Amino acid sequence: MDKEKVEQLKIQTQQWLNEAEEFINHIPPVQLYTAVGVVLSTLILLLIIRLFKRATSNTIVLTGLSGSGKTYLFYQLRDGSAHQGTVTSMEPNEGSFILHSEEDKKGKLKPVHVVDVPGHSRLRPKLDEFLPQAAGVVFVVDSVEFLPNCRPASEYLYEILTKASVVKKKVPILLLCNKVDKVTAHTAEFIRKQLEKEIDKLRTSRTAVSDADISNEYTLGVPGEPFAFSQCHNRVIVAEASGLTGEISQLEKFIRENVKP
Repeated sequence: MDKEKVEQLKIQTQQWLNEAEEFINHIPPVQLYTAVGVVLSTLILLLIIRLFKRATSNTIVLTGLSGSGKTYLFYQLRDGSAHQGTVTSMEPNEGSFILHSEEDKKGKLKPVHVVDVPGHSRLRPKLDEFLPQAAGVVFVVDSVEFLPNCRPASEYLYEILTKASVVKKKVPILLLCNKVDKVTAHTAEFIRKQLEKEIDKLRTSRTAVSDADISNEYTLGVPGEPFAFSQCHNRVIVAEASGLTGEISQLEKFIRENVKP
């Protein structure tokens, strides 16, 4: 019985194919070519749109050393509040939302996916989970306690600047000097220059062992010249903020430049 059904199906299929062929043969060539062209054009357009959607990211990654104020900035972006009493994060804070300063435009703007990655050295591998989808990276620096932390901050920033996921996509980086409301805070210009000097030292020492370095795939700067952020493969911007007082306009500007409405 099964063989009979299979045979009937074959016969029915062949009839459909014959009818389809006969129908196509009766269509004028010009109309046929036009129809095929429209179908192909539509498929190509849908493919382009799908690829574009995949390539467009709305993720902003906040990172930096522990105690730099990343979590304060996260809550300022989301709620317009520093959430007094916030402690050092041990797990990423993550959320998709309209920036608090843009609440009046809700429904008209694209939500931002913000990820606050813990700065503790043991938890930094979590950063690799989010960098491939990042539209921008915000590296937060404590402007008050900068000098004691200059070396570890430079090492962490060096790692980010040489990661393949950042370099290949030319992910923009905002070097955000936080806590500038404090009297003892260092200026953004001073912090930039010190980080460049420290990274220049790191570049020299790490280039010497680059053959054994499997964690970083790219080198920084121009050989024979002092390192400067302007030499990076991607754009590096320096700005100031205060997560405590809510002065985050330069941070918000960076986000909206890289996550289009």
